[in-house]
Amino acid sequence: MAEDPRVEDSRRASALCQRGPWSSADIRRGMLLYAVTDGAWLRGRTLAECVREAVRGGATFVQLREKHRTTDEIVELAQTILPICREARVPFLIDDDVEAALRSGADGVHVGQSDTGCAEARRVLGPEAIVGVSAQTVEQALAA
Repeated sequence: MAEDPRVEDSRRASALCQRGPWSSADIRRGMLLYAVTDGAWLRGRTLAECVREAVRGGATFVQLREKHRTTDEIVELAQTILPICREARVPFLIDDDVEAALRSGADGVHVGQSDTGCAEARRVLGPEAIVGVSAQTVEQALAA
């Protein structure tokens, strides 16, 4: 049975949004255990401590997702997490905030449907960045 051509188009669009120093194979391996931060779970620990524990525990990708923080706060947090990810060779993304990703030196950004578009994030961050896009439907994936 032939595959739906929209699925192939979706894969092609996804590949275009994931170029950078991390190969496609690196990114696929990174998807094995994708850790997303949540400051509500710190319980007296720092975010950096929690990320270090997550990486030691097998996290293969880290996304800083702190929705209620300013860009400056996100950059500051990212600068404590980035060295941990670099040491472990784990890709590090910022959620939604393209400016924070650029300023912090993160590997890229993950944007949702109502955030900065993939093409704009790519333009700002450059061809080496990882740009992930949330998609719940084939149509959203194609649009990304």
